[in-house]
Amino acid sequence: MTLETIVRTAHEAFVAATDVSPRQRAGWLTAVADTLDGAADELVELARAESHLPEPRLRGELTRTTFQLRLLAEETAAGHHLDATIDHADPDWGMGPRPDLRRVNVPLGVVGVFGASNFPFAFSVMGGDSASALAAGCAVVHKIHEAHGRLGERTAELVVTGLARAGAPEGLFAAVTGQEAGEALVDHPLVKAVGFTGSTRVGRILLDRIAARPEPIPFYGELGSTNPVFVTERAWAARRQEILEGYAGSLTLGMGQFCTKPGVLFVPDLDETATASLTEALGGTPRFPMLSERLAEGYGSAVREVATTEGVETLLDGGGGEAPDPTVLVTTVEEIRRRPELLGEEMFGPAGLVVRYGSESDLPAVAELLEGQLTATVQGEDDERPEDLLRVLAARAGRVIWNGWPTGVTVSYAQQHGGPYPATTASGTTSVGTAAVRRFVRPVAYQDFPADRLPPPLREDNPWGIARRVDGVWTAPTEGAA
Repeated sequence: MTLETIVRTAHEAFVAATDVSPRQRAGWLTAVADTLDGAADELVELARAESHLPEPRLRGELTRTTFQLRLLAEETAAGHHLDATIDHADPDWGMGPRPDLRRVNVPLGVVGVFGASNFPFAFSVMGGDSASALAAGCAVVHKIHEAHGRLGERTAELVVTGLARAGAPEGLFAAVTGQEAGEALVDHPLVKAVGFTGSTRVGRILLDRIAARPEPIPFYGELGSTNPVFVTERAWAARRQEILEGYAGSLTLGMGQFCTKPGVLFVPDLDETATASLTEALGGTPRFPMLSERLAEGYGSAVREVATTEGVETLLDGGGGEAPDPTVLVTTVEEIRRRPELLGEEMFGPAGLVVRYGSESDLPAVAELLEGQLTATVQGEDDERPEDLLRVLAARAGRVIWNGWPTGVTVSYAQQHGGPYPATTASGTTSVGTAAVRRFVRPVAYQDFPADRLPPPLREDNPWGIARRVDGVWTAPTEGAA
C-alpha cells in the first residue's frame, strides 16, 4: 500500500470516528493495551534481540506503555481533553450583553509520528505521541524506527488487531518504514501534526521542512538536553558520597541512553576522595551493548569532541566500542564562561561532564548560559533557599527537581516532559502524561447555535456525560452516559 493510500485511508477513518463518544474511544485504547499485554513475551523477546536492552528494563517499559494507554483511556472517557465550556447568553454581563457561547476542543486530523531509537516501547509505535493522538480523536500514521524494525512492525500489527476487535474504523492506525516514507508523511497535506523524538540534527531538518510546507503544521519535537545538576556547597559537604552514587546510577542508567540523563554536574570541588568515590560507584554500574552501532559511533564522536576541547580534562576514560565503560570529563566554571557551548554538547551514552565551581554565588549566572532543557536538578539541604538559581532553572527547563535525579519520567496528570528549544520545539506542551493529549486538539467556539445543531459535548443534556465548565463552574463527569 502506498503512503498516499495509507494517509487517505487514515483521514477517512478519522472522519468516520468524529462522532464517536469518549467512552467508546477509551475502549479502543484499552483494547490496544490488552492486546499488547497479551503478546508481552513475544514483544519483549523481539525488543531484546534488536536493542540489546535487558529483559527487566523492556518488561517495565512495556508495562509503562500499556499503563499509559489505560490512563489516557480514563482521561478520554471523562472528556477532560475536550475542555467543553458553556457560557449561556447573559443580558447583564459586566461588559455588555453576552451571546450564547460554547467552546470545545476538536481533534486535528491525521498525525504523523516518528518513533525513537532509545525506547522500543515507550516512545515508539504505541508510545506517548501515538497514544495521546489516538486519545485526542486523531488518526495516526507511525514511521517505524529502523533500530528496531521487526519489533515495530509486529507491534503495529497488534495495534491494528486490537483496534479492529474493538470496532474502530479501519486505517485509524497504520505504520510505514523508510526515510522516503517519512519525508512524504511530513509533506502530505492531510497530515495535520507531527510528533518526533530524536536528535537535534534530524529534528531541526523536520522542523524546517514542516515550516516550508504550503500549510505549516504543529511539530512536537523532542530534540536534545543535557539536564544539568547543581550541587550546593552544604549538600556536597553533608552527603557527597550519596550524591556521587546517585549521579553514577542516573548517568549510566540504560547505558546513558536516556533523554533525561544528567549530562552536566556542578560541584564545589572534586578532590582525590571524591574521585575515588565516583570511580567506585561507576565501577558497579551495569554494562551491555548500546542500542545500535550507529548510536555507539555517534557517542564516541561526541565524547572525543568534548574531551579534546581546551580546558577539559579526562577523569575517567571509558573508551569506545559497542559497550563502553563510563567516561567522566572535568572542567571549571571559568572554562564554561569561555565556552558555554559545552553545556549543550549531548554525549548520548554513559558519559558526563563535571564542572567545578569556586563559589555558589556563581551558579545563577552560569545557569543563564544554558539552552532549553527537559530537566534541571538542584541537590541542596532542606533549609536552603537558592531562589536565584531556581528562578533561572524554571526559565530554562520543563521540570525542575529537588534532591532527586532526572531519569525516570512517571506517567501522570502533572507530568511535564518538555522545555524550551532545543529540548523541544513546543515548550508549552508535554509528550508524557495526560496533558499530552491536548497537543492534538484545537478549540472551536459555537455562537448562538440552535440546540439541535450543537455537537454532543456542548448540548444542554450532556449526552456523553463528560466534565464541563458551565457559566464558570466545573461539573464532574457522570456515570452511565454514552
